[in-house]
Amino acid sequence: MKNQATSVSMHSIDWRAAHVAVGASVQAAQDLGAHVNVAVVDGSGLLAAFLRMPGAPLHSIDIAIDKAYTATSFGLPTGQWHAALQQHSEAVREGVVRRPRFVAFGGGLPIVEGGQCIGGIGVSGGSEEQDEACAQAGLAAIGLSS
Repeated sequence: MKNQATSVSMHSIDWRAAHVAVGASVQAAQDLGAHVNVAVVDGSGLLAAFLRMPGAPLHSIDIAIDKAYTATSFGLPTGQWHAALQQHSEAVREGVVRRPRFVAFGGGLPIVEGGQCIGGIGVSGGSEEQDEACAQAGLAAIGLSS
């Protein structure tokens, strides 16, 4: 360990960007006529920002947070998990989806800047397509895309 670093630098989404992203996602949902919950987590998977639209399903609060958590923890959009798991054994396919907080359907996107995952955004309450579109709108508002 001599002459080796004992720590690493980690980038994380700024609180301002997290709030802009959730605001843009909610605006996109309103434009679609959907009622959603939107969560942004930092690079460690901790909640950085959250908005719940009146009328959004209560169970979707945790689902939105877990979509963001899943997206940042693996760096993979939650809507891509079905296809990704097909490449693995049955044990992996069944085991991963049973993990607490793991979500394998659309609406969660990693937030990547400069090739590094700095967080995740999760939207829940609409259809998978609506949730995904709202999450994309959140990324676009902070100058990023998935």
